[in-house]
Amino acid sequence: MTLNTNCTFLENELLDAARLFKNRPETIIHAFRFENGVFYNAFEVDGKCYAFEDIEPVENELVFKRLERRFAKLRLYEILSESYGERMPWGALTGIRPTKLAYTEMESGRDFVPLFQRMHVSDENTELVRRTIETQKGIYEKKDGNTDVFVSLPFCPSKCAYCSFITAPIEKTRGFLPAYLDCLDKELLAAKDSVHNLRSVYIGGGTPFALDAPYLQRVLQAVAPIGQLKKGVEYTVEAGRPDVFDEEKLRLLKDFGVNRICINPQTFSDETLKKIGRKHTVADFYRAYEMSEKYGFIVNIDLIAGLTDETYDTFCKGVESAVATGADNITVHCLSLKSGAKMKEEISYIEDERISDMVLASRRILSRAGYQPYYMYRQKYQAGNNENVGWTKAGKACVYNIDVMEETADNLAVGANAISKRVFTQLGRIDRFASQKDLKTYIENIDEIIVKKRKFFE
Repeated sequence: MTLNTNCTFLENELLDAARLFKNRPETIIHAFRFENGVFYNAFEVDGKCYAFEDIEPVENELVFKRLERRFAKLRLYEILSESYGERMPWGALTGIRPTKLAYTEMESGRDFVPLFQRMHVSDENTELVRRTIETQKGIYEKKDGNTDVFVSLPFCPSKCAYCSFITAPIEKTRGFLPAYLDCLDKELLAAKDSVHNLRSVYIGGGTPFALDAPYLQRVLQAVAPIGQLKKGVEYTVEAGRPDVFDEEKLRLLKDFGVNRICINPQTFSDETLKKIGRKHTVADFYRAYEMSEKYGFIVNIDLIAGLTDETYDTFCKGVESAVATGADNITVHCLSLKSGAKMKEEISYIEDERISDMVLASRRILSRAGYQPYYMYRQKYQAGNNENVGWTKAGKACVYNIDVMEETADNLAVGANAISKRVFTQLGRIDRFASQKDLKTYIENIDEIIVKKRKFFE
């Protein structure tokens, strides 16, 4: 597929819209102009010509850019949807944060539903957004100076077949650990004065529990002074795979004030676990869950729809098994294959209707069990153009996940491949600072990173 447009700004937006479809045209020619308050979009798609005029008030440059993208994507989506007889669950929306778009409408004094209808979002997904926003009430807060802290521990027992992260098996990266933890100590110490109104702390991976207890203790000690971390602040450790759990690590978390953990089976099928390269069993998950219960953590369980050869029935039984544990949060991801994932080498893209059926079934099962959606996001190359949704019991939603997905608070992120954000609510602007991805380069550049990040947060 080739695309030619007279507006470079819209090139990636149009490509994203075209890639939603299994069937795609060989050529797309696009021309855009804006005159007298009218957005003009003209297309030639495989030799057929189309022209559209859209009128919408333009208050400033930010609104103009938003509408420029919106109308171009919408009109190309409508052409391709009509041509190929395909409809997407999120219509012409290609962004990763549907709820953020809804909030933008609401903050402008408008109901978001008409916009979602105009963008051809399904009724089911529009309702999912409404429910998510309802669950976020009392947590969602746009306020300059609010800060979340993220600590990156990119180490895992092994690399899963679907994973595109920078993580590598810890046996190959263990030699970097002492120097890496020295760098985290330095970064966290330097970052202390950049934390203002601390909302939450999140130690993620990778698999943080892949670290032996003494190393894990070093990380927890380095985090402790951040923002004068006090009892009651939301503090999450994405402990990870069940096969690396033990009592010593769990006691450490409790001693340092951690109040939330993630135990991530991804599936309740031993056969699927083998196929995706996991080194644990379903029995290992139950052992880790039971071990964790006595410490009183709020627990999240992760599941993935669309894993290798997993059937609809097997997935649904997995969701029901997750519910049966009594977990406070259950996150349902939809498989997304990016460059670097082993499965990406085996199948270029999954177009399987049963995966969308799995996602819809998970919504029914979790809703029936009393869970509510509390955050969501989408990814490129996601099977069936679906989404990832975090579900929660009443009063157990994760502040960090809401802040990050809605981009309402600064995110002070330390470690390799950590991306810090500054949110300027009044200016409607978000600035980003990314640290180097690989361990060796991060370690070699730590002093420069600290200087630049301090300036970034001044």
